[in-house]
Amino acid sequence: MTRVLVLNGPNLGTLGHRQPEIYGSKTLDEINEWLGRVADSWGWELSPFQSNHEGGLVDFLEQHGPVCNGVLINPGALTHYGLSLRDALAALTVPVVEVHLSNIHAREEFRRRSVTAEVARGVVTGFGWQSYLLGLEALRGLIGGS
Repeated sequence: MTRVLVLNGPNLGTLGHRQPEIYGSKTLDEINEWLGRVADSWGWELSPFQSNHEGGLVDFLEQHGPVCNGVLINPGALTHYGLSLRDALAALTVPVVEVHLSNIHAREEFRRRSVTAEVARGVVTGFGWQSYLLGLEALRGLIGGS
């Protein structure tokens, strides 16, 4: 069975309440539910995980990365400075797709650089919660199969 890790970084647990004008009104649980439905229709298993701590994300990747087929990640603020997360992603042998709800390139200057994108196969940014669905579709194309 195809297994995909869905990782979310700091503050993403507050989606739906935190700055909905930027991040939308869907909660992380709602996004994970949508992703799960799509994955189920493909016969895939998703393993969602959210942490406000970089080390928690790195630990999760070290534990589950060796037995997954791909990673969908929204690093949150770690996008811009999470070097240990970047290194953990770089150590994987499976495709990584980075997603962002807002268009990070149309925001503040400090948000325009992604250290994690340097080790991802691609980045989907600016489509709200649908960035996750588009990212999952991209992973499907990279992984292949149903």
